[in-house]
Amino acid sequence: MAYWLFKSEPSTWSWDQQVAKGRTGEEWDGVRNYQARNFMREMKIGDLGFFYHSQKEKAIVGIIEVCATAHPDSTTDDECWDCVDIRAVKPVVHSVSLDMIKADGRLDDMILVKNSRLSVQPVQESEWEIVCELAGISP
Repeated sequence: MAYWLFKSEPSTWSWDQQVAKGRTGEEWDGVRNYQARNFMREMKIGDLGFFYHSQKEKAIVGIIEVCATAHPDSTTDDECWDCVDIRAVKPVVHSVSLDMIKADGRLDDMILVKNSRLSVQPVQESEWEIVCELAGISP
């Protein structure tokens, strides 16, 4: 299993909207960055990810699961863009802010710290465990 982080502006797509999609989940569409697209192409069903609210909140607010592997993004006719489907698994007990992540020296190499603009990114297993600890949930 691999771990990921998915960033969304809550005004565009929020954790509550993701939860409302239930077990069927929703396409993680509209990504127009080649590196983020390539990460989605690596994903497998059952991989887990952090759901991160960007903009003002800048915090991890939930856990998602990949429920469909990479397929053409339905929001464009351009064949080069793919997406995956994700579904909500559970909210975190305590949201984990970007400031908290940056303040924890164990997470200095996390891509979120080094490249906070990338909308889809991998998370190392050790980082996953640390963030889950900060979030008050078991990894």
